[in-house]
Amino acid sequence: MKKLLVYLKGYRRESVLGPLFKLLEATFELIVPLVVAAIIDRGIGAGDTGYILRMCLVLVGLGLIGLLCSVTAQYFAAKASVGFVTRLRHALYSHIQRFSYRTLDQVGVSTLITRMTSDMNQVQTGLNLALRLLLRSPVVVFGAMIMAFTIDSRAALWFAAAIPALSAVVFGVMLVSIPLYKKVQGLLDQVLAATRENLTGVRVLRAFGKEEDEIRRFEGKNQALADMQRHVGRVTALMNPVTYVMINLAVLLLIHTGAVRVEAGIITRGAVVALYNYMSQILTELIKLANLIINMTKSVACGKRIQSVLDLPAGEEVKPDAPTGDSAYRVQFIHAGMRYAQTGDEALTDINLNVRPGQTVGVIGGTGSGKSTLVSLIPRFYDVTEGQVLVDGVDVRAVDPAGLRSRIGMVPQKAVLFKGTLRENLQWGNEKATDSEIMRAVRAAQAEDVVAAKGGLDGMVEQGGRNLSGGQRQRLTIARALVRRPDILILDDSSSALDFATDAALRRVLREIEDRPTVFIVSQRTSSIQHADQIIVLEDGRPAGVGTHDQLLERCPVYREIYESQFRKEDAQA
Repeated sequence: MKKLLVYLKGYRRESVLGPLFKLLEATFELIVPLVVAAIIDRGIGAGDTGYILRMCLVLVGLGLIGLLCSVTAQYFAAKASVGFVTRLRHALYSHIQRFSYRTLDQVGVSTLITRMTSDMNQVQTGLNLALRLLLRSPVVVFGAMIMAFTIDSRAALWFAAAIPALSAVVFGVMLVSIPLYKKVQGLLDQVLAATRENLTGVRVLRAFGKEEDEIRRFEGKNQALADMQRHVGRVTALMNPVTYVMINLAVLLLIHTGAVRVEAGIITRGAVVALYNYMSQILTELIKLANLIINMTKSVACGKRIQSVLDLPAGEEVKPDAPTGDSAYRVQFIHAGMRYAQTGDEALTDINLNVRPGQTVGVIGGTGSGKSTLVSLIPRFYDVTEGQVLVDGVDVRAVDPAGLRSRIGMVPQKAVLFKGTLRENLQWGNEKATDSEIMRAVRAAQAEDVVAAKGGLDGMVEQGGRNLSGGQRQRLTIARALVRRPDILILDDSSSALDFATDAALRRVLREIEDRPTVFIVSQRTSSIQHADQIIVLEDGRPAGVGTHDQLLERCPVYREIYESQFRKEDAQA
């Protein structure tokens, strides 16, 4: 948590002035009982109306000054806490954006969303309260006790007895409730994760009629959270009645002692009232302090969770001493193997492949055979755990990831578009691309009719591209990659929603395109890759065969089985 305080650097002045003005408010608050005592003893006792009015004006003045100090303290505390969390949120978001796929797999999207939202809000609340009350409450408690001793040391002994007893109750409740609050936060994470999962997969839930099952599952998690919150509420609810009983007993003893000493002429009636007011101030501030500590404990726990994300390595380590290969090849896999985090088996094993500039490589295999993993190694979304992957003879681990990816056009399995115009989405490939360059890529991706149907490049795309069909989204994501004019184009099963004619037209254009890139096509269809210069067939992460379509039909049983299961159906549809 201490590491996070670096984000307060720009708000040092506010972090000092906020507590300072709160201390001023506390000082004026401690003067009020003395003024009330003076009104009782000198004004009311002597019947001096003028004095009473003057002292009432003093009380009003103290109240206004205290209000001004309180508002000023709140302003500085809010400015510091909001500014701190804003900078922290920016830093966390930037850090997350640099995470490798491996790190994202380890942490999980739901966890990151929780850290960016509820944890940030809790840290902001805790810092705001700390700046306003962390110094004020102890100052008022001990200041009230000291002022009581200046009025009458014997009567003030009840303060010395009451404060430890009150503190024991307040902090005892706090110590019991803090672990419970941590459990509440953990259960809240589970509810948020279930909510996100259900909302993201709502179409699937409805397709399988699982709404009632998921409602019951959500209600179970929500009920567990509610039960824990009620349990914490019952524990913390003990604080007020117990402390008020104790404070009222102390007040009774204080008034009794005061009455005896007033009768003896040792102290005045105004002094007894002042002592009573100081006792009330102590009770109020102890309860405030307990609530502050509970909030701060929750905030520290949330801050540690945020810090744990910031401590994760961002990006990929660049290894300038990585070995090089033959620069005659655009891409090389040399005994490449890869294992996902927290899994025992390798996803890829002993992959060897040499690809020259301008060649087209097909990647095919059964579900879970490692096709997407293979192409993810080229832009270094994942690092090999064995062997090497080289681009232009240089190990990808020796190249800055941003520079490497600027040369690669990646079209992932899931076609993702963002809310905005078609132009804004397509310029993700190249921010400086002109409309003519964009339209050239659109025509190559067979998406000209999609742009025309939306009224041109200024047509709007809804969040996630939900106002487009699956095939339209796929063609636009291919166009977005082509706008970059990449050296390497990766199509990761990105034509699955296209009909055979459109798929064939797209492949023909890719072979004829100017500055023809090296193309990797991941597909389940043999028709999509049969004209590739090379085809690699994967089976359980291992290469079952590498060669052309005709060569694999002759000597690769796995490829021949896939082809024979498809070719009649594909010929009929063609």
